[in-house]
Amino acid sequence: MNLSPIERVNGERMSQRIKVQIESRTQYRIMWLAGVRHVALDQHCLRSFGQPDRPRLDIRRRHQTLELTEHNPPLAWYLCALPNPWKWIDNAHLAFEAAPGEQWEGSALVPGLYVRLDNARPITEWGEHSIPESEPRRNSYRFRTCRNYQFAWWLHVERNAPKVAAEYVQPKESAVGEQASLM
Repeated sequence: MNLSPIERVNGERMSQRIKVQIESRTQYRIMWLAGVRHVALDQHCLRSFGQPDRPRLDIRRRHQTLELTEHNPPLAWYLCALPNPWKWIDNAHLAFEAAPGEQWEGSALVPGLYVRLDNARPITEWGEHSIPESEPRRNSYRFRTCRNYQFAWWLHVERNAPKVAAEYVQPKESAVGEQASLM
């Protein structure tokens, strides 16, 4: 097997696993990461990602590192965190995709959540404009302003993410600050 220079260091194969390092510079009440394979465009918030992969995050930790699986990767990953006290404008969001050999670091839309990505890059082209004008839910404040929903539409249109019905899985530990709907 021939490996590109990005995949070799001193002749040894480098891992292509995505590594996500998160530093919470603000207190968050909810934080989650979703590996998006499908979209449920009749839902908003986490539910707009259908049945995503859900590696565990712990909002009690200021620093945390995750290595995401290389096997059967999702179309994209989406990090979301809601501050405590909650204020919509301060919600942290970062959509990213696998990009072997690339690195990125910066804020997840707001200064309170700092992220470093290895073997991944952010996806930044999405927003309210990603929701088609013909979509009736675009007129709903809850859907139109939901950044998860905006990204779900972008992923559906730009990356052909298939549609599925939403399936909400109750978090195993309520104390770790998993997804909740504030709307």
